[in-house]
Amino acid sequence: MAGHSKWANIQHRKGRQDAARSKLFSKLSKEITVAAKMGDPDPDKNPRLRLAVKEAKSNSVPKDVIDRAIKKATGGDAEAYDEIRYEGYGPGGVAVMVEAMTDNRNRTASNVRSTFTKNGGNLGETGSVAFMFDRKGEIVYPADVADPDAVMEAAIEAGAEDVESTDEGHVIYTADTDLNDVSTALEALLGESESTKLIWKPQTTTDLDLETAQKLFKLIDALEDDDDVQNVTANFEVSDEVMAAL
Repeated sequence: MAGHSKWANIQHRKGRQDAARSKLFSKLSKEITVAAKMGDPDPDKNPRLRLAVKEAKSNSVPKDVIDRAIKKATGGDAEAYDEIRYEGYGPGGVAVMVEAMTDNRNRTASNVRSTFTKNGGNLGETGSVAFMFDRKGEIVYPADVADPDAVMEAAIEAGAEDVESTDEGHVIYTADTDLNDVSTALEALLGESESTKLIWKPQTTTDLDLETAQKLFKLIDALEDDDDVQNVTANFEVSDEVMAAL
Protein backbone atom coordinates (compact mmCIF):
# COMPACT_ATOMS: atom_id res chain seq x y z
CA MET A 1 0.00 0.00 0.00
CA ALA A 2 1.48 3.30 -1.01
CA GLY A 3 2.30 5.56 1.85
CA HIS A 4 4.10 3.05 4.06
CA SER A 5 7.45 3.17 2.32
CA LYS A 6 9.65 6.04 1.20
CA TRP A 7 9.85 4.96 -2.44
CA ALA A 8 6.08 5.15 -2.83
CA ASN A 9 4.48 8.42 -3.85
CA ILE A 10 2.83 8.69 -0.44
CA GLN A 11 -0.63 7.98 -1.72
CA HIS A 12 -3.07 5.61 -0.07
CA ARG A 13 -4.71 3.37 -2.66
CA LYS A 14 -7.79 1.23 -2.37
CA GLY A 15 -7.76 -2.49 -2.99
CA ARG A 16 -8.57 -3.90 -6.37
CA GLN A 17 -12.20 -4.70 -5.74
CA ASP A 18 -14.45 -4.58 -8.78
CA ALA A 19 -16.16 -1.38 -7.63
CA ALA A 20 -12.87 0.40 -7.02
CA ARG A 21 -11.52 -0.85 -10.33
CA SER A 22 -14.55 0.48 -12.20
CA LYS A 23 -14.15 3.87 -10.50
CA LEU A 24 -10.45 3.92 -11.37
CA PHE A 25 -11.21 3.14 -15.03
CA SER A 26 -13.72 6.00 -15.07
CA LYS A 27 -11.21 8.50 -13.67
CA LEU A 28 -8.46 7.41 -16.05
CA SER A 29 -10.88 7.66 -18.98
CA LYS A 30 -11.87 11.17 -17.91
CA GLU A 31 -8.21 12.24 -17.91
CA ILE A 32 -7.78 10.79 -21.41
CA THR A 33 -10.83 12.64 -22.71
CA VAL A 34 -9.74 15.94 -21.18
CA ALA A 35 -6.18 15.55 -22.48
CA ALA A 36 -7.41 14.69 -25.98
CA LYS A 37 -9.86 17.60 -25.99
CA MET A 38 -7.22 20.11 -24.87
CA GLY A 39 -4.65 19.05 -27.45
CA ASP A 40 -4.10 16.73 -30.39
CA PRO A 41 -6.05 13.43 -30.28
CA ASP A 42 -2.90 11.62 -31.41
CA PRO A 43 -0.90 10.52 -28.31
CA ASP A 44 2.35 10.83 -30.27
CA LYS A 45 1.67 14.55 -30.74
CA ASN A 46 0.15 15.22 -27.31
CA PRO A 47 2.44 14.53 -24.30
CA ARG A 48 -0.34 14.79 -21.73
CA LEU A 49 -2.52 12.36 -23.68
CA ARG A 50 0.39 10.00 -24.16
CA LEU A 51 1.00 9.89 -20.41
CA ALA A 52 -2.73 9.45 -19.72
CA VAL A 53 -2.94 6.51 -22.14
CA LYS A 54 0.24 4.99 -20.71
CA GLU A 55 -1.09 5.20 -17.15
CA ALA A 56 -4.41 3.71 -18.24
CA LYS A 57 -2.66 0.78 -19.91
CA SER A 58 -0.52 0.18 -16.81
CA ASN A 59 -3.78 -0.16 -14.85
CA SER A 60 -5.14 -2.66 -17.40
CA VAL A 61 -7.76 -0.36 -18.89
CA PRO A 62 -9.00 -2.14 -22.07
CA LYS A 63 -7.97 -0.67 -25.40
CA ASP A 64 -11.58 -0.15 -26.48
CA VAL A 65 -12.24 1.94 -23.36
CA ILE A 66 -9.18 4.09 -24.13
CA ASP A 67 -10.23 4.48 -27.77
CA ARG A 68 -13.77 5.48 -26.74
CA ALA A 69 -12.41 8.09 -24.35
CA ILE A 70 -10.33 9.68 -27.14
CA LYS A 71 -13.20 9.47 -29.63
CA LYS A 72 -15.50 11.16 -27.11
CA ALA A 73 -13.19 14.18 -27.06
CA THR A 74 -13.03 14.46 -30.83
CA GLY A 75 -16.75 13.87 -31.30
CA GLY A 76 -17.73 17.17 -29.73
CA ASP A 77 -20.01 15.61 -27.10
CA ALA A 78 -17.48 15.58 -24.26
CA GLU A 79 -18.41 17.43 -21.10
CA ALA A 80 -16.49 20.60 -20.30
CA TYR A 81 -14.45 19.86 -17.19
CA ASP A 82 -12.65 22.33 -14.96
CA GLU A 83 -9.48 21.16 -13.25
CA ILE A 84 -9.39 22.26 -9.61
CA ARG A 85 -6.99 21.62 -6.75
CA TYR A 86 -8.16 21.62 -3.15
CA GLU A 87 -5.81 21.77 -0.18
CA GLY A 88 -6.36 21.01 3.47
CA TYR A 89 -5.32 19.15 6.57
CA GLY A 90 -6.35 15.71 7.72
CA PRO A 91 -6.14 13.99 11.11
CA GLY A 92 -2.74 14.38 12.75
CA GLY A 93 -2.09 17.60 10.85
CA VAL A 94 -1.30 15.70 7.65
CA ALA A 95 -1.28 17.92 4.55
CA VAL A 96 -3.72 16.71 1.89
CA MET A 97 -3.84 17.65 -1.80
CA VAL A 98 -7.00 16.85 -3.78
CA GLU A 99 -7.06 17.09 -7.58
CA ALA A 100 -10.48 17.15 -9.19
CA MET A 101 -12.12 17.42 -12.61
CA THR A 102 -15.67 18.72 -12.50
CA ASP A 103 -18.50 20.09 -14.60
CA ASN A 104 -19.97 21.74 -11.50
CA ARG A 105 -17.53 23.66 -9.28
CA ASN A 106 -20.11 24.37 -6.58
CA ARG A 107 -21.05 20.71 -6.19
CA THR A 108 -17.47 19.54 -6.00
CA ALA A 109 -16.36 22.24 -3.57
CA SER A 110 -19.30 21.50 -1.29
CA ASN A 111 -18.69 17.74 -1.37
CA VAL A 112 -14.94 18.04 -0.74
CA ARG A 113 -15.44 20.49 2.13
CA SER A 114 -18.10 18.26 3.69
CA THR A 115 -15.85 15.18 3.37
CA PHE A 116 -12.99 16.93 5.14
CA THR A 117 -15.27 18.13 7.94
CA LYS A 118 -16.98 14.77 8.49
CA ASN A 119 -13.64 12.92 8.68
CA GLY A 120 -11.67 15.07 11.09
CA GLY A 121 -10.03 17.34 8.55
CA ASN A 122 -10.16 20.97 7.49
CA LEU A 123 -10.30 22.33 3.96
CA GLY A 124 -7.87 25.21 3.59
CA GLU A 125 -7.30 28.04 1.17
CA THR A 126 -5.44 27.62 -2.12
CA GLY A 127 -1.73 27.50 -1.33
CA SER A 128 -2.23 26.47 2.29
CA VAL A 129 -0.32 23.19 1.87
CA ALA A 130 1.01 23.24 -1.71
CA PHE A 131 4.31 24.69 -0.50
CA MET A 132 4.96 21.38 1.29
CA PHE A 133 4.99 19.47 -2.02
CA ASP A 134 7.01 19.53 -5.23
CA ARG A 135 5.42 18.81 -8.61
CA LYS A 136 7.39 15.90 -10.07
CA GLY A 137 7.20 13.21 -12.68
CA GLU A 138 7.20 9.68 -11.25
CA ILE A 139 8.14 6.53 -13.16
CA VAL A 140 7.85 3.18 -11.39
CA TYR A 141 9.59 -0.05 -12.38
CA PRO A 142 9.42 -3.46 -10.69
CA ALA A 143 12.36 -4.52 -8.54
CA ASP A 144 13.40 -7.26 -10.97
CA VAL A 145 13.73 -5.00 -14.05
CA ALA A 146 17.42 -4.48 -13.17
CA ASP A 147 19.69 -3.99 -10.17
CA PRO A 148 19.71 -0.54 -8.50
CA ASP A 149 23.01 0.51 -10.06
CA ALA A 150 21.77 -0.31 -13.56
CA VAL A 151 18.51 1.55 -12.96
CA MET A 152 20.40 4.56 -11.62
CA GLU A 153 22.66 4.57 -14.68
CA ALA A 154 19.68 4.34 -17.03
CA ALA A 155 17.86 7.11 -15.16
CA ILE A 156 20.85 9.44 -15.34
CA GLU A 157 21.25 8.75 -19.05
CA ALA A 158 17.54 9.44 -19.60
CA GLY A 159 17.74 12.78 -17.78
CA ALA A 160 15.99 11.90 -14.50
CA GLU A 161 16.57 13.79 -11.26
CA ASP A 162 16.57 11.03 -8.64
CA VAL A 163 16.00 7.32 -8.06
CA GLU A 164 14.77 5.49 -4.97
CA SER A 165 15.25 1.71 -5.06
CA THR A 166 13.99 -0.80 -2.50
CA ASP A 167 13.02 -4.45 -2.49
CA GLU A 168 9.58 -3.29 -3.63
CA GLY A 169 10.71 -1.54 -6.79
CA HIS A 170 12.42 1.44 -8.37
CA VAL A 171 10.87 4.90 -8.37
CA ILE A 172 12.44 7.42 -10.73
CA TYR A 173 11.71 11.13 -10.28
CA THR A 174 11.90 13.77 -12.99
CA ALA A 175 11.18 17.47 -13.37
CA ASP A 176 7.48 17.75 -14.18
CA THR A 177 8.23 19.19 -17.63
CA ASP A 178 10.66 16.35 -18.44
CA LEU A 179 8.40 13.39 -17.63
CA ASN A 180 7.39 12.60 -21.20
CA ASP A 181 10.95 12.76 -22.58
CA VAL A 182 12.50 10.81 -19.68
CA SER A 183 9.85 8.09 -19.77
CA THR A 184 10.35 7.67 -23.51
CA ALA A 185 14.12 7.38 -23.07
CA LEU A 186 13.71 4.88 -20.23
CA GLU A 187 11.41 2.71 -22.32
CA ALA A 188 14.28 2.20 -24.74
CA LEU A 189 16.61 1.27 -21.87
CA LEU A 190 14.39 -0.66 -19.42
CA GLY A 191 11.17 -1.41 -21.25
CA GLU A 192 7.62 -0.45 -20.24
CA SER A 193 7.19 1.01 -16.77
CA GLU A 194 4.56 -0.02 -14.26
CA SER A 195 3.39 3.56 -13.88
CA THR A 196 4.23 6.96 -15.36
CA LYS A 197 2.51 10.07 -14.07
CA LEU A 198 2.78 13.51 -12.52
CA ILE A 199 2.60 13.57 -8.73
CA TRP A 200 2.85 15.91 -5.77
CA LYS A 201 5.95 14.73 -3.91
CA PRO A 202 6.01 15.64 -0.21
CA GLN A 203 9.11 17.49 0.95
CA THR A 204 8.70 15.93 4.40
CA THR A 205 6.36 13.32 5.86
CA THR A 206 4.49 12.91 9.15
CA ASP A 207 4.73 9.60 11.03
CA LEU A 208 1.33 8.30 12.09
CA ASP A 209 0.25 6.00 14.90
CA LEU A 210 -2.44 3.39 14.34
CA GLU A 211 -5.41 5.48 15.46
CA THR A 212 -4.43 8.52 13.41
CA ALA A 213 -3.66 6.37 10.36
CA GLN A 214 -7.11 4.79 10.56
CA LYS A 215 -8.75 8.22 10.65
CA LEU A 216 -6.62 9.57 7.80
CA PHE A 217 -7.25 6.56 5.57
CA LYS A 218 -10.98 6.96 6.19
CA LEU A 219 -10.75 10.56 4.97
CA ILE A 220 -8.72 9.62 1.90
CA ASP A 221 -11.08 6.76 1.04
CA ALA A 222 -14.06 9.11 1.30
CA LEU A 223 -12.38 11.70 -0.94
CA GLU A 224 -11.41 9.09 -3.54
CA ASP A 225 -15.01 7.83 -3.58
CA ASP A 226 -16.09 11.18 -5.03
CA ASP A 227 -16.50 10.82 -8.79
CA ASP A 228 -15.12 14.33 -9.33
CA VAL A 229 -11.87 13.59 -7.47
CA GLN A 230 -9.01 12.33 -9.63
CA ASN A 231 -6.13 12.05 -7.16
CA VAL A 232 -5.49 12.42 -3.44
CA THR A 233 -1.99 12.89 -2.05
CA ALA A 234 -0.95 13.28 1.58
CA ASN A 235 2.42 13.67 3.31
CA PHE A 236 2.18 10.77 5.74
CA GLU A 237 4.37 7.84 6.68
CA VAL A 238 3.32 4.71 8.55
CA SER A 239 5.54 1.99 9.93
CA ASP A 240 5.37 -1.65 8.94
CA GLU A 241 3.94 -2.40 12.38
CA VAL A 242 1.07 0.05 11.87
CA MET A 243 0.46 -1.31 8.37
CA ALA A 244 0.24 -4.84 9.78
CA ALA A 245 -2.25 -3.68 12.40
CA LEU A 246 -4.34 -1.95 9.75
